[in-house]
Amino acid sequence: MAKNEFFMYKNRPLVRCGDMLYYGNMTDPYVVRIRIKTKKKVNDMEIADKVSIQLMSTAQDISPKKQIIKSSERNGLYSAMDFAEVWLRRALKK
Repeated sequence: MAKNEFFMYKNRPLVRCGDMLYYGNMTDPYVVRIRIKTKKKVNDMEIADKVSIQLMSTAQDISPKKQIIKSSERNGLYSAMDFAEVWLRRALKK
């Protein structure tokens, strides 16, 4: 992978910084923010347990509170990523 490329999930960038992930292209009208709220230990690995997801507008001219279009909480990162992909696809289709 080249230095400037992002990890891709279903043809969209997925960027992680600590317990926060951003899914989607920041030049698009919407992205999804995923926050890992709690983790649990399985064998020797920590995996995401409670995860919040938010569909957000990337518009700079509105307040951060109004940027959040939808939000939900899921158990596990896999379930959260499924919701994120559906929400983003539908929002970008409009």
